[in-house]
Amino acid sequence: MARMVLVHGAFAGAWCWEPIVAGLESAGHAVETLDLPGAGDDRTPVEQIDLRCYADRVVSQLEQVDEPAVLVGHSMGGMVITQAAALVPERVARLVFVCAFMPHGGQSLLQLTQLPEGADDQVQANLVVTGDPPVATLPREACRHTLFNCCTEEQAVWATNRLGTQPIAPFTSAVEIPAGVLNGIRRAYVLCSNDHAIPPALQQRMIAEHGVTDVVNLDTDHMPFLSATDELVAALDRFALASR
Repeated sequence: MARMVLVHGAFAGAWCWEPIVAGLESAGHAVETLDLPGAGDDRTPVEQIDLRCYADRVVSQLEQVDEPAVLVGHSMGGMVITQAAALVPERVARLVFVCAFMPHGGQSLLQLTQLPEGADDQVQANLVVTGDPPVATLPREACRHTLFNCCTEEQAVWATNRLGTQPIAPFTSAVEIPAGVLNGIRRAYVLCSNDHAIPPALQQRMIAEHGVTDVVNLDTDHMPFLSATDELVAALDRFALASR
């Protein structure tokens, strides 16, 4: 079976993967989760955080075990796993994007959200940015419609209570990918067709631009580990087995 490293998205932490860890482990996979700097229980100061800081944290996780990992990123985590893979491609067996941003070299998350297909992005529409360095919050009253529109009320409350703040610097940092360095790493994508955070049209554009053919479409929201737990476990299990 496979080693899997799961990387969360903005406002979240390792906690978001809790609903699917047992299912993946029951399928025989070795599952690792982590808090990105400043997220979850990590207390890295906001002024030290950018996309490279995130990627370095993932690289550190990948280097703890000799076996290359199936590297899974959710949402903003797609930016992070791409940058981490560009730094240590030999440590990555496969990249899996779960309703995640999938950049080309030189692109930032903010640039991807500004593409025409990203026009209905409800995260960008509801962000409140304050401070210096700037930090974003997603108002509680916007979370249900923006992130948890297919979740039960119990699931939405559980996750909303755990959401944190999000430094803006990782949104504006461009991914740096040396030419050809990711050519040998296969990609897979979980497209969520009822996603209000990364519009399905933007997900489809990124899939097409990168020539990704291994795609699972889930009729759910931006939080499939909550709203489509079994289906996401099945998709990640298949992707992991295909990486062996």
